[in-house]
Amino acid sequence: MPATAQFNLLASNDDFAKAHAEPLPFSFTSGKGRMITYKTADGKTANAFFVQAEKPTNNWIIMVHEWWGLNDYIKQEADKLQGEGVNANVLAVDLYDGNVASTKDDAKKFMGMLTPARGESILKGAIAYAGAKASVYTIGWCMGGGWALQAALLAGTHSAGCVMYYGMPETSIAKLKNLKGDVLGIFAEKDKWITPEVVKKFEADMKEAGKMLIVKSYDADHAFANPSNPNFEKTATEDAHRMTLAFLRQRIK
Repeated sequence: MPATAQFNLLASNDDFAKAHAEPLPFSFTSGKGRMITYKTADGKTANAFFVQAEKPTNNWIIMVHEWWGLNDYIKQEADKLQGEGVNANVLAVDLYDGNVASTKDDAKKFMGMLTPARGESILKGAIAYAGAKASVYTIGWCMGGGWALQAALLAGTHSAGCVMYYGMPETSIAKLKNLKGDVLGIFAEKDKWITPEVVKKFEADMKEAGKMLIVKSYDADHAFANPSNPNFEKTATEDAHRMTLAFLRQRIK
């Protein structure tokens, strides 16, 4: 079973839902970003929040939301990341095709509706939108963390790096051997789903595949860095963000 499908099974897990505090009300207006529509690999279209780099560049960051959907918190993250000295276009994709959850029930519903095939089509479309000369970096949280790694795999030779926050790792060593960029994995030691044991296996698999994986685990629980979580761990989130920026700045020229 694909790693993304494994994670989607959590949509029916009540304990998983209870672990996610419902997002605080928030409205964000970007001075730089805008919503766009692009073609997807399955012949349909998808939505994304696009923040263009200040200087022309072939560097692209594809950002993937957690299980709430492409809400204003994620749009703020895209806007902020592009303005922190990272010379890249940021494309925050919408895996829910316009649906945004504000309750746990809706989040469970929308995550359960997302199929691996549709998710891959949306990400392939985003990679194609970036263009034939693009260097693609990916980042995502929770559900989006797993999809960020899958996006890096889908990007093939265009892949240049991936940051995944407590997402489901790919377990196929054959697939991991196709990764072209380094991976920064940010995890939570108290996570009941992406457990320390899951992380250790991911480290072993990446080593066997001959790929670079940098792991940072925090004394925190799943979704500690969730930008819409009223109970997020501030210190861990800030440190993880510093690591993320350092990882990207070292690789984005």
